[in-house]
Amino acid sequence: MDLDAVRTFVAVAETGQFQAAADDLRITQQAASKRVARLERELGVQLFARIARGVRLTVDGQALLPHACELIRAAERATAAVTPGRRALRIDVVARRIAPSNILHAFYQQHPDIELDVVTLVNADAESALAEVSAGTIDATFRSLRHLEVPGGLRSSRVIDDRHELLVGPRHPLANAETVTLAELTDHPIWMPGMSDAEPIGYYEDLATAFGLTIDTIGPMFGIEALLAELADSTQLATFVGEGSRYLWPESYDLRRIPIVAPTPVYPLSIIWRADNSHPVLANFLDYLHTRYRTTSSDDIWTPDWAQSPG
Repeated sequence: MDLDAVRTFVAVAETGQFQAAADDLRITQQAASKRVARLERELGVQLFARIARGVRLTVDGQALLPHACELIRAAERATAAVTPGRRALRIDVVARRIAPSNILHAFYQQHPDIELDVVTLVNADAESALAEVSAGTIDATFRSLRHLEVPGGLRSSRVIDDRHELLVGPRHPLANAETVTLAELTDHPIWMPGMSDAEPIGYYEDLATAFGLTIDTIGPMFGIEALLAELADSTQLATFVGEGSRYLWPESYDLRRIPIVAPTPVYPLSIIWRADNSHPVLANFLDYLHTRYRTTSSDDIWTPDWAQSPG
């Protein structure tokens, strides 16, 4: 099976769009489409169905996805096994539009000569991601570690407090607010569809319980583009986004990112790595994260009780 085609299939499944997947893989949309079409011919099934704003997995595509991810990881383990000391630093950023990815990008901009492999472990929960770190298939990952003990041989340090903002369309009742408090959000349901990972689901359950919020994580997620379009057209829908997340939308949407204050809820993220990992770039990256955390942290925040103490 063509691994480039498999990687492209996984990228399209993750982003919900051929163009976004092509951008991530640094190939053309036509090349991405050809790779997936070749894989479909080889397997004799249709992997994606087209929808208004992109594509979604068919039943056959859903069945293939976990095996495709494992194929990619197996190939990565094989490559890592034969290139000790000469390989790129491999960091799992969870998703390419959120804080860990943008912070890693900022680190790379300061050190453009390093070899870096940016990874997203599609559909991998925290326990699976830590297993990948333990196995040496990746050098580090970012997780909240909600009710999760770090296995022996691994180290962790809280290095990101991603401050929440409210994202609404121009006709939402809070659209013109400069800031909002959590108390003001009790009458405004928050819509965050498509979550499957127990860590973020648990975090938002804790946040909702602590402040009497209604946070709806039920329902399918048709991609961030579809979510942004629905927010733009709605008078009621609102969602949370991290301050460190980067999303683009048409100017006509006129979406508003409103800081949440007094206190500001933050999603706490720790970096997890192997204690015996001697990769020199990893050491530099850890120093960068700790320095950044010391200069950006503040006291007026809310984190759940289980959040790891800052490193």
